[in-house]
Amino acid sequence: MELEVIIGLEIHAQLSTKTKLFCSCDNDAFGVQPNTRVCPVCMGFPGMLPVLNAEALRKGVEGAAALGCTIKPFSKFDRKNYFYPDLPTGYQISQFDQPISEHGEVEIELEGGNKIIGITRVHLENDAGKLTHTVNGTLCDYNRAGTPLVEIVTEPDMRSPEEAQTLAKEIQKILRTVGASTADMEKGMMRFDASISMRPVGDEKLYPRTEIKNLNSFSALLKALKYEVKKQRKAWEAGSPSTQEVTVGWLDDKEETKLLRDKESAMDYRYFPEPDLPPVTFTEKEIKDILARIPELPLAKKHRYINDLKLTDAEALKIAESPELYDFFESAVDKGGEARKIAGLFLSVVLARTDWQKTGITPQHVSDTLILQTEGKISASAAKEILNALMEDSEKTAKEIMEERGLEQKSDSGEIDAWVDQVMKENPEVVADIKAGKDKGIQFLMGQVMKMSRGSANPPLVMQAINKKLNT
Repeated sequence: MELEVIIGLEIHAQLSTKTKLFCSCDNDAFGVQPNTRVCPVCMGFPGMLPVLNAEALRKGVEGAAALGCTIKPFSKFDRKNYFYPDLPTGYQISQFDQPISEHGEVEIELEGGNKIIGITRVHLENDAGKLTHTVNGTLCDYNRAGTPLVEIVTEPDMRSPEEAQTLAKEIQKILRTVGASTADMEKGMMRFDASISMRPVGDEKLYPRTEIKNLNSFSALLKALKYEVKKQRKAWEAGSPSTQEVTVGWLDDKEETKLLRDKESAMDYRYFPEPDLPPVTFTEKEIKDILARIPELPLAKKHRYINDLKLTDAEALKIAESPELYDFFESAVDKGGEARKIAGLFLSVVLARTDWQKTGITPQHVSDTLILQTEGKISASAAKEILNALMEDSEKTAKEIMEERGLEQKSDSGEIDAWVDQVMKENPEVVADIKAGKDKGIQFLMGQVMKMSRGSANPPLVMQAINKKLNT
């Protein structure tokens, strides 16, 4: 029996705001002491009332718009009731039947061509806290309780674990591009719940799904889905596919899923409208203004780099993946120099240092260095040396480094001729081989001249001098 994989995702991303969703507590609690970023509101004390964070609403709506969703002129918050130690209120404030946005789509690139993945909805909700399980019990840290999240629910349009991983990466790029979320998974700011089922090819029916909870990395998402594909395929081939929806957890150390419980339904959560928050409304003009603020998205940016700036696919993909990369690159291009060569220097020299953002290197440094190379004043190797030096001392200019280190190329024909004469005199057998038709020796002579000149000789003039002398 030929089977088809059906995958949908729920993606939770923490919004980049200073404060939590419904109170004034600091939203950045990564690495701080447990339970030090809390207040009576996010701890659910009696009589405390939530107040919606306007910045969280704005960033959530802009993120939804960037995912192609329709922004709803009217939406409301609801209470999602469930009891768990890390949920101090005993309920989550989320959105149920009237979210801020619906019906979007995201384009992803696959080996066989591009594919559109539907987005069912994007809504706002507050996060729960964090549990740490030890041999002596469970510790509760409520610093994260109340932080603002967007939940992105996709259509079941993915047909392989690889497609799901590609979509997750693309959504991360989009959220970063619009400034909605840094989506840093190392800090728990982005995580996934994946639903997966299988069906015979040609069947339109959706069979009971397995939901894999709290996947916190792209690799975990891929591995967990691959595991479930293998597990469910085996069950289908044995004639005993699952007849009920279940929720499982992913065990990273064992690389397998573990049954947690039966899948909850909306009825289990006993949704009802949040009585302490008013509805959210947008005018038609406000929605148009939101859409007008959406910048060029990563995939479109990548295609522009390839088509207009002539970058390679790999160069364009790397630079377009985050704002800090493409902002730096585009600024360097604006300051002068060929885009393709700037990309080469940026990727091979600047990004070779993992701490490049802390070095003080600027787009002006890269542009100035490339201009010196283009004008023939420095060689390609000297350009790399200058950039590395500028990352050590960003107060200097590219020209100052060139002059201090004597990296300016020598273009004096008399000096170059003297170097070439000496190299040819010291390597008569190589000269003889070249004249006998073994052209590889020319590169050897070229290398020896560059070595003798400490890289300062102008390569085109050196090659010209070598050829001239060989022909005479």
